[in-house]
Amino acid sequence: MMIDVAVLLGSKSDRDIAEKTIEIFDRFDIDYTIEVASAHRTPARVIEIINNAHESGVRVFIAIAGLAAHLPGVVASHTTRPVIGVPVKAALD
Repeated sequence: MMIDVAVLLGSKSDRDIAEKTIEIFDRFDIDYTIEVASAHRTPARVIEIINNAHESGVRVFIAIAGLAAHLPGVVASHTTRPVIGVPVKAALD
């Protein structure tokens, strides 16, 4: 199956932000996949997801992450395809 867009979430809590994107993908019949993987806690999983996405024909990555927001940069360092970084507003006590 060919997938157009791979959406990576830095954590499950970023799913609410991704929901807005999913609505657009569904409206325009864009094939996508969503995976949760942290650039800090599970960097090997991030690379595995990127490699699998390449095999699936992904044309663009969307990386959604809060706090340090390293995920878009990590994704970009492992692909030549476009990466859209979406920052999530987060606050620390």
